[in-house]
Amino acid sequence: MLTGILSLMLLIGSSPACPAESVAGGSNAARIGSISTIADMGKGRASHTATMLGSGRVLVAGGFAGGENGMKSAEIFDPATGAFSATSDMNVARASHSATRLRNGKVLIAGGFNGNYIDSSELYDPETGRFTPGGKMTRPRSEHQAVLLADGRVLIAGGVGTGWTFLADAEIYDPVANTFTATGSMTTPRESHTATLLKDGRVLVTGGHKDRRSAITIYSSTEIYDPAQGTFMAAADLSVRRHKHDALLMDDGQVLIVGGSDERDSRGAYTTVEIYSPKTNRTRRVGDMNASRYKLQGTTILLPDGRILIAGGSTQAEIFDPRSNSFIVARGQFESARLFATATLLPNGNVLILGGYDDRLAVSQKAWMYTEAK
Repeated sequence: MLTGILSLMLLIGSSPACPAESVAGGSNAARIGSISTIADMGKGRASHTATMLGSGRVLVAGGFAGGENGMKSAEIFDPATGAFSATSDMNVARASHSATRLRNGKVLIAGGFNGNYIDSSELYDPETGRFTPGGKMTRPRSEHQAVLLADGRVLIAGGVGTGWTFLADAEIYDPVANTFTATGSMTTPRESHTATLLKDGRVLVTGGHKDRRSAITIYSSTEIYDPAQGTFMAAADLSVRRHKHDALLMDDGQVLIVGGSDERDSRGAYTTVEIYSPKTNRTRRVGDMNASRYKLQGTTILLPDGRILIAGGSTQAEIFDPRSNSFIVARGQFESARLFATATLLPNGNVLILGGYDDRLAVSQKAWMYTEAK
């Protein structure tokens, strides 16, 4: 949570990754791409959003560049030119908000924090390049999870509300009516959790925490939301308690759960990775990454060939191959560990990685591209 980041001011780090040539699975090393810098964004950003538009361009919105105040500004990355250009500002400054591309091509921006917790939403129209006010949420919330459901509605679950209230409740956005309505609550309040749409249309929620400092509780629990019933129910536990981790649906319908940390934050960051199977409702460990990673949510990307790029939370990216259960470090590196950055798969198979902050809380304006080896 943004306020937690700023109040705790913890120094964070990540264990160095091995060179790609020395990692197990070296026979695949020639297929591993590299990270390189591209043109900078117009502004430095962390806890922002980056959303693929129907045109193949990327909308980058909000975030913070220092202090507690979110930003109104937004910009567009064009893969054809490799450059960023300004678009219109949001109506409300926001960081730690959500951005969801709807079926009609518009982008729903919801909630967030700008010194206050926000209950407003707005819609970005790529045709006009403008943001217009959306419906009012059922409550102010930040650090929530937003998932586009199979029927085109959006599930928004958990997060933090006014007075650092940890939220179990959830709501549904209806793009036809442009309204938010309450749905069933999670089994427990969660912040720094994940929410992943499964192939059967249900949503898997994993880990997270409630409360802070000495009172913090970090979860190994998971639960599943059923849109048909509008309810959450408990699912299989993770192998360890995790928050500030990431989760991704793989090609085979299982969910890859990556990194995170325990109560010690950077000092307790994990290398461990596990997989949840919806068919068996079980989790299993699949090995360790080369680097410990946390604060990487949204930076784990399914590549076109089924391998997974794990881009955030460290000074280097790495690739997980589910066929061999191997982790191989990508070539190149970031200027420092990328925390609360974004990663977006482009139509050409490259991955755009933006901003975030480092272990001194310095927010970056830089942009990087992961490009597969030719």
